[in-house]
Amino acid sequence: MLWTLSFLGLCLLLLSGDFLVKGAIQLSNRLGISALIVSLTVVAFGTSAPELIVAIKATLSGSPGLALGNVVGSNIANILLVLGLPTLIFGLQNDIADTKRSFGVMIAASALFILFGITGGYSFTYGIVLLSLLAFFLLDTFKQNSKNAFNDENLEFQKRISHSWWTIIFFLTLGIVGLPLGADILVTNASALAKSYGISDAIVGLTLVAIGTSLPELATTFIAVVRKKAEVVLGNLIGSNIFNLLAIIGITSLFSPVPVDPTFLRLDFWIMLGASLLIAPFIFFNIRLNRLSGFIFVTLYISYLTAILK
Repeated sequence: MLWTLSFLGLCLLLLSGDFLVKGAIQLSNRLGISALIVSLTVVAFGTSAPELIVAIKATLSGSPGLALGNVVGSNIANILLVLGLPTLIFGLQNDIADTKRSFGVMIAASALFILFGITGGYSFTYGIVLLSLLAFFLLDTFKQNSKNAFNDENLEFQKRISHSWWTIIFFLTLGIVGLPLGADILVTNASALAKSYGISDAIVGLTLVAIGTSLPELATTFIAVVRKKAEVVLGNLIGSNIFNLLAIIGITSLFSPVPVDPTFLRLDFWIMLGASLLIAPFIFFNIRLNRLSGFIFVTLYISYLTAILK
């Protein structure tokens, strides 16, 4: 029963996050806001909403290991599984994607995240610092891409193809209501499931919840790889990891301090950083992400799961 309820909670989270993103995109179209701005703000937060809600709920309910495990596990899964699996099947010509700048921000965010974690936990002050870095990233990205903003003709076209106001309100309402409900079901039953098997909250967060909340990224990546949109693939994964590190823990720590279990310091933080650095050659030297690369990534992820589940 606990497995079934956990799965239902996860499904509700994913569906609600999808509705929230759809509603936000359509809202931007109706209001004539640049898609760039929406992608960097509403959509980025929308796709990270499951992680955010789970993290806040888990921390406030006394399971901070689940919250931190979800963030760290999602970042590991995003690189090794979400990028690795589609690449293993299709391969990816990534030399047209210029993500060097955002990749540098992701590495800097990862290093700062680990540095704060080494001190024992994420306090209110650390949360402010993380969110400040996020604000800097968004502002810098906006400046770098402002030349791609829509002209008046494109904005009018976006307004014509958008849904009605009632449809937009319906999507947004489903997302806003469904996210906390799904989080409550998932966190409550996942924690009970962990205790029934003698598994720590941190392990559940690093595996079951992390993989589950990475499913939207996995679906997006599969579609983008098939369509040979390398900039979408890498941009989506790098942006998601940045938001997980800076926004999820940053916002969560404003509600309550997030302590760091010593197990994260021994292995998981360094796996997360190593996985991020693993894609550096592909980004800076335009090395093609072929099926062999995908095989290595997926194999590393399976090895990681095997190590933490022993």
